[in-house]
Amino acid sequence: MAKEQLKVLNALDVAKTQWYHFTAIVIAGMGFFTDSYDLFCISLVTKLLGRVYYYEGGNNPGSLPQNVSAAINGVAFCGTLAGQLFFGWLGDKMGRKRVYGMTLMLMVFWLGFGIGGDYPLSATIMSEYANKKTRGAFIAAVFAMQGFGILAGGAVAIIVSSIFKALYPAPAFQVNPVLSTVSQADYVWRIILMFGAIPALLTYYWRMKMPETARYTALVAKNTKQATADMSKILQVEIEAEQENVQQLDQTQEGTNENDFGLFTKRFLRRHRLHLLGTAITWFLLDIAYYSQNLFQKDIFSAIGWIPEAKTMSAIEEVYKIARAQTLIALCSTVPGYWFTVALIDRIGRFTIQLMGFFFMTVFMFALAIPYHHWTMNGNQIGFVVMYSLTFFFANFGPNATTFVVPAEIFPARLRSTCHGISAAAGKAGAMVGAFGFLYAQNAIGVRNVLLLLGVANLLGMMFTFLVPETKGKSLEEISGEADEKTTTNRESALEAGIRV
Repeated sequence: MAKEQLKVLNALDVAKTQWYHFTAIVIAGMGFFTDSYDLFCISLVTKLLGRVYYYEGGNNPGSLPQNVSAAINGVAFCGTLAGQLFFGWLGDKMGRKRVYGMTLMLMVFWLGFGIGGDYPLSATIMSEYANKKTRGAFIAAVFAMQGFGILAGGAVAIIVSSIFKALYPAPAFQVNPVLSTVSQADYVWRIILMFGAIPALLTYYWRMKMPETARYTALVAKNTKQATADMSKILQVEIEAEQENVQQLDQTQEGTNENDFGLFTKRFLRRHRLHLLGTAITWFLLDIAYYSQNLFQKDIFSAIGWIPEAKTMSAIEEVYKIARAQTLIALCSTVPGYWFTVALIDRIGRFTIQLMGFFFMTVFMFALAIPYHHWTMNGNQIGFVVMYSLTFFFANFGPNATTFVVPAEIFPARLRSTCHGISAAAGKAGAMVGAFGFLYAQNAIGVRNVLLLLGVANLLGMMFTFLVPETKGKSLEEISGEADEKTTTNRESALEAGIRV
């Protein structure tokens, strides 16, 4: 007989969409807003740093040495990976809320590490707050805040560079555009980056007011009375407390050693090893391609001639043109992709969206790479940009969203944050491969061959998607197996003891 669903959890599963769902999306999404804002800005900053600190003299604008550029692009990923593993584990040990505000404050001073913690905690909190009918859309909407962060980064870069262009017209521009406004450029990159701290600071208070999730309080902390009180207040309905059920559950656990069901136990490996492998590998493969494209858009646009050569314009003019181009890509493809996922994920399912996304990313990447020389000829740049934009659309209406959603649904409550952190950390390992590998590979084997390799990564991602189960329309306890845990645990314990059942 399956364990009876606690009333407080059932109330969450069937709750109508309310205002608190939308406030939770915004509060949880601010971390991803900050993440994407700074990721967007890093590509601009590397251009400016090269021109300010590595000016080569004459009409040569200068650029960052490869090792310096790789370090700037990759160091935030190293911190993010560590934060995902550490705070993912801590979120299961100390509770989601107690750790949540900590990650937000860390973002202000220690960007990568703080953002790392936000991945597993935001996903887990939103999944545990949501009802089962629209849970996918709510989690995807938190992640979709990245799109607004990209647009905000582009808007700030365009506005700041425009202001400096107006305040400091370059009289020497016609003679030597490279020398023009270099000293002002040193202020521009600092101001652009500084704005990224503001959303995190503004959101801290509201995160501290969020109650602990009922699923953590009831299933991990074993305090159903508190979980019921918290959710009754939020849902504005009366929910009957069930302390007796929890006491029975505790007695069951004492008899079956259920608390030993940890990450490195045979029971976890038997139930979830393929799930964890699937979520980790698909996220790893996705981020190789996705972050390579994001971080080096400026180089690709320069290679196809969509952005003029650096020596023909001032540093601030270059920032303006790169920001404008990247914002256009985001507005036409990246942001719509996120919201297509939000709209459709609970209708057509996570598996379908992820498989479709990887498939079309593969198709468009090969369509760019195989006839690459055709696209780089004069007059064909627009076709390249359109195809390139479609890879971003299907990344976000595809695995970039679903790899974030699914790990927050398929693992048990006591390991949910940890497993999401492991999956996300695998993704950041892929991002580091993209950040460091693309930089050196484009010089060693050329952009065309790099695009081919990214297409192969997408193809492998499509294959590993078959390890990830569909979660549409089910409660978290059904998906993770916790709804049947009493019966299953008794049976497995008996089998391990050699008792016939």
